Amino acid sequence: MTPEAQLEILTAGTAKVLSEKELLEKLRLGRPLRIKLGVDPTAPDIHFGHTVPLEKLRQFQELGHQAVLLIGDFTATIGDPSGRSATRPPLTRDQVLENAKTYTDQAFKILDREKTEIVYNGDWFRKMSYEDVLRLNARVTLQQMLQREDFRTRIDSATEVRLHELQYPVMQGWDSVEIRSDVEIGGTDQLFNILVGRDLQKEEGQAQQVVMLVPLLEGLDGVKKMSKSYDNYVGVNDNSLDMFGKLMSVSDDLMARYYQLLLGESLDPNTHPMEAKKTLAQKLTSRYHDDAAGQAARDDWDTRFSKKDLAAAELPELKMAELPADLTVLSLSSHAFESAFGIAKSNGELKKQFIAPGSVQLNGSKLTDPNAVVSISGGDVLKLSKKHAVRFI
Repeated sequence: MTPEAQLEILTAGTAKVLSEKELLEKLRLGRPLRIKLGVDPTAPDIHFGHTVPLEKLRQFQELGHQAVLLIGDFTATIGDPSGRSATRPPLTRDQVLENAKTYTDQAFKILDREKTEIVYNGDWFRKMSYEDVLRLNARVTLQQMLQREDFRTRIDSATEVRLHELQYPVMQGWDSVEIRSDVEIGGTDQLFNILVGRDLQKEEGQAQQVVMLVPLLEGLDGVKKMSKSYDNYVGVNDNSLDMFGKLMSVSDDLMARYYQLLLGESLDPNTHPMEAKKTLAQKLTSRYHDDAAGQAARDDWDTRFSKKDLAAAELPELKMAELPADLTVLSLSSHAFESAFGIAKSNGELKKQFIAPGSVQLNGSKLTDPNAVVSISGGDVLKLSKKHAVRFI
């Protein structure tokens, strides 16, 4: 593929590239470029928001370039201050290494494991003497660090900034020197850190890396960035039915963005929105599970919602013997949400968002009175919402 054709593919869906001209020049070198993506495994699981830079790294990999997945086993014990309004809680190295194992297992659902170079920045930082650290720090000024908006905001609001946090951009920059990266991929909040890497590479006499920033993915609510704390996420390790079901709640307005950032594909504007959404959900479910699971999840969705045939659907089962006494619509709904899905709903939330609108249905009949007494028989199906239903045994 020509360098120009590669450039078109690689820049699609990006938020900023500094610069496309530099990237094209590197692509014209005729050798595999070293593409760096640094990750700090501060948690064991990743969601689809984390996969956006991994998807971009995969595109480079498929074009014959060298993917370098840098595990921040050293920097994760400090914590990236980017976009933070407070200091991150510290992690032990054992915690980080345990997280790194599950993180990479999930990352290799996207990347080709055999063609990915994995490096740990502890391999060089743990060999540095204090003199080495001071020499490295001498290359960066305090004024540079205070240009960071998140640091300035915290200082202006009298929120502490710990000195070790000022080290983070320097260390991320030095990672680029150590692995001689040609391109570094990161979220839009990583611009400052990646630019520090360019400066340090220049001082070391290396060619400066291209900065490639990818957008932060909006969550299922379509407003806030995808995050577990906002409960608007799709987890890479979600089971196939949950994954498909969550993706079917993506708004029509977000679909084209999800196609581009999560699949690297363009949405055909002539496709009916419902068909486009099912295809998106099936492709992503197949990617993180397999083709059979993707097809089965789609078939299950059609059975539940397109054909309205919940009786034939595969549903979580609840034992009648474990139901609470003096069963009402409210207590039954609460029990089903918590026992089948591990979701605790307040009585007020159940009444307002599920029972009153008619979402709660027993064998297709709406239950709109929260205090109504209800009796259950074996085989009965209770629908709680568009994504949640149970069968009693």
